[in-house]
Amino acid sequence: MLCMSSTKYAECPLCKSRRKVKDISGREIRYTVSAEDIRRELNIEPFVKLDGIITEESEAQNAKTKGRCDRCEEDTWLYYYTRQLRSADEGQTIFYECTKCGHKWSQNT
Repeated sequence: MLCMSSTKYAECPLCKSRRKVKDISGREIRYTVSAEDIRRELNIEPFVKLDGIITEESEAQNAKTKGRCDRCEEDTWLYYYTRQLRSADEGQTIFYECTKCGHKWSQNT
């Protein structure tokens, strides 16, 4: 990101290169960095490795609770995990999986 060092020039704080404001006025560059990109760049291992498959969600890591499956309508054990998918001031999403029939669903809390 360039910083406005004066009204005529913008300067990179890292390499100190300068560009005329007239040359860059109205231009915008965007890019997206994912968590996987950061892990790869920093040589950090993924969250879970399961049978040689790298994934962030794993049944082996999921908690269990007693509940009622929407599909088979049995009171049974359900695997569950939570994710914060919406903004931080909203509730989390709970993902369930029935241990009997494998049905998966989610619930916003």
